[in-house]
Amino acid sequence: MRMRTALLAAPLVSLALLALSACGGDAGDGEGAGGGASTAGTKPDRHVSVKVADSEAGPILVDQSGRTLYGFTKDKGGASSCDADCIAVWPALTSGSEVKPGKGAKAALLRETERAEGVEQATYGAWPLYYYVGDSAPGELNGQGLDGEWFVVAADGKLIKKPV
Repeated sequence: MRMRTALLAAPLVSLALLALSACGGDAGDGEGAGGGASTAGTKPDRHVSVKVADSEAGPILVDQSGRTLYGFTKDKGGASSCDADCIAVWPALTSGSEVKPGKGAKAALLRETERAEGVEQATYGAWPLYYYVGDSAPGELNGQGLDGEWFVVAADGKLIKKPV
């Protein structure tokens, strides 16, 4: 019976560790799970940029470390509707200073919106930008199409809704 309980608990522990590791990171080194940005509610990092990279979905937005950025279809008017439970899985792209456009990103589309926690979240076009905790390395697209609400963002600021 103990072995069965341990086997059933292992996936839950792994999932909890994944969520915690994706929401943490050392804000001072610029290389936490947010790839240089912090999750909402923690101290934002400096030197954050958004650039365009090639992917299975085509050219998409990534941060300065190559981590994929997503938009949430429930967000309206450039404002985030992702609450605390949502942010635990979809950390917001935040920065202690202005987020800069990188290679291929259009400066005119890159803005910020204030989250309920009082931190500024980067937006691109009409979409606040998020990471997905299931992406553990640059270039991964594990959040693409999840729940029919989360999609990568194209260089033109539109969501790419094709599956990968």
